[in-house]
Formats: sequence, structure tokens, C-alpha cells
Amino acid sequence: MTQTPIKTALIGCGRIAGHHCRSIVATPGVELAAVCDLKEDKARAYGEEFGVPWHANYRDMLDGDPGIDMVAVITPSGMHAEHGLEMLRGYGKNLILEKPTVMRPADLATIYETADSSGLHVFPVFQNRYNKAVLRVKRAIEAGELGDIRIMSVRTRWCRPQRYYEMAPWRGTFSHDGGALTNQGIHHVDLLRHLSGEVTRVNATMRTLGADIEVEDTVVATFVYSGGAVGNLEVTTAARPDDFEASLSIVGSKGLAQIGGIAVNELQVFTPDPQACAEHSEDFSDCVYGNGHAAMYRDIAAHFGGARAYPVERSDALGTIRLLHAFYRSDESGGWVDVDSDHESARLGRPDDAISDLYRTPRPEDAAQ
Repeated sequence: MTQTPIKTALIGCGRIAGHHCRSIVATPGVELAAVCDLKEDKARAYGEEFGVPWHANYRDMLDGDPGIDMVAVITPSGMHAEHGLEMLRGYGKNLILEKPTVMRPADLATIYETADSSGLHVFPVFQNRYNKAVLRVKRAIEAGELGDIRIMSVRTRWCRPQRYYEMAPWRGTFSHDGGALTNQGIHHVDLLRHLSGEVTRVNATMRTLGADIEVEDTVVATFVYSGGAVGNLEVTTAARPDDFEASLSIVGSKGLAQIGGIAVNELQVFTPDPQACAEHSEDFSDCVYGNGHAAMYRDIAAHFGGARAYPVERSDALGTIRLLHAFYRSDESGGWVDVDSDHESARLGRPDDAISDLYRTPRPEDAAQ
């Protein structure tokens, strides 16, 4: 029996929205239904390109097409929780949340509790898990090809000059963006857990070295895994004059694996089978986002079709956001902190209604006042 396509709408038409649109239209079982952005020109551009209705008000979009099954929230990071909860509570829609899933662990817990109570589904986006190099190393770890993990290392050296942060009011803020670790480094934070298990303690130092912003553009940290392995992390957007690398390496008792390239897309060293490097590397020169979103939408279609569950569960997504907050809490406290804690950063995701109001869709009663 043919599966009825999951009608999917997008809220937020920034640069990555086009990648979502292309992935949706290429995926059997998922259908692009509409796009929306507060800026009409952005919504119109994607709507005309993909031949779907476009809107500047997501309430008009959802009221006008009750058949929409799922909404992808691709708005500024600090708006994910608010927009996501409205999709769940106000419209009963399944939910896709771009990275970082939300800014605070407590918000993520509320989103999942709300979805569970309504029989709805939440799909966090961690597209780098689908990279060929990452998949090969994940299999190697699970099969014991690398032996016991001893050291995990992350190094991201990207360039984000002042003009990048001045592109929009939410950028470079603790309330709606976070710094290099939250925006650019979140996928590496996720891969620390995805590949090697749970991190138990972290010790991080953050600095702002290359731009006039309130958030960090540089973080250096050490951390410890539950199994006894240790690790180090360096993430910066203060590299000049361009992006250089986003790499991750694993030292095991039987061998070493190193994933590099611009977005962990190249298997550069793999001692169990050096010939595997070329086969499990991808060219991301045309699109730094890679091919993971298409694979993600295939997993979503399979989830609704009953073939398999979506691979990122609630505890998985929550673990990544908790680890993210641990790095910030460590910098705030000036020392080691435990990751498995209900404590949250005092800075990351703190409310700022002045910025939120810029990205809220006005209600009719607001316009009448």
C-alpha cells in the first residue's frame, strides 16, 4: 500500500531553507506544502522556485491548509521553542527542529512532553550524523575495529567576521544565537556523544577574540567520558581569512580514525582499512550542509510508514543540549562541571523579548491595539 505523503510546511526561509525544500521534494513519502517567512520576498522566492504557496504569516498558512501534517521550524535558534510549542499546542502538527534543537534543556523537555500528550512526533536535525565518514567510523566503533576509545579530539576553525553578526539582530546574542559552540559547533558537540558515548565532566574556557559580540567566538575545552576516555575541543569562528577545517579524530587501542574537511565530510585517516577513506568521503564544496537532510527526510518518511523509528530519540537530543550547556556552565563557574545535571547556563537562551518581538508573527488583536 502506498503511503500518503506527509505534507510539510517550512517556517523561516533563510539560506538553509532551500536545502530543506530540495530534500523534501526529492524524498518519496514527504511533500512540500508551503513556505513562510516574515519577509515576503524570502517566502516568495522559495514559493515560486518550488511551486508551492508562500506566506508571510504562518497562522494564515496553517489555517488555510488544515491538511498540513508537519512543520519544519527554521527560524532563529532562540525562537525554536516558542514556535515549536505553538505548532504542537495551537495546530497539532508534527515538528522538525533545526539545529540547535532549542536553546535550553528545559524547553526541550516541555516540547517532548507536549508532543507525547498529543500523539505528535518531534524530529531534531543532526544531519552530520548521516555523513559517509561519520557512518563508517560509527560502524567501526560499534564493531570494535578501533578498540577501546582513548582520546577524542574536535577542531573547528571557521571564519565569521563582524559583518556576519551584523546581518540580523539575533546573531551574536546569548538569547537567540549562542556563540561559536552553539551555532557552528553544535554538530561536533552532538558527534562527541553519538560516536563515543556519554561525556560525564567538562572544563571549558571561552573567549571573544575576533568580533564585537556578546557571545564567545572561541572555546577550548577538555572533557572525560564515562568509560574513562578523555577528549579535547577547539571551536572558533575567529580564524581568518576563511573557513579552514571541521575535524574530529579518535584514538583507539587498535587504531585511529580522523574525519575532516569543511564539515566532517572526509574520512582522512582510518587505520583499520586505509582504502576505505576515498569511498567514505564526500565533496561538500557546492553545499556545506552536505547530503544529510535528504537522508533525514527519508528517515522521517520511514518513521511515519512504520519501517523504522526516527534515530534521534528524546534522551538523545536532550543529552546533546545538556552537554552544550555544560560547556557554558564550566566557563561560568571557572572549573569542572558534571554534564548529567538539571542546571542550565545562566547565559545561553536567557529571555530577551525585545529580540523575540522582531521574529514573532503578530496576532490580529495585537494589530488592533
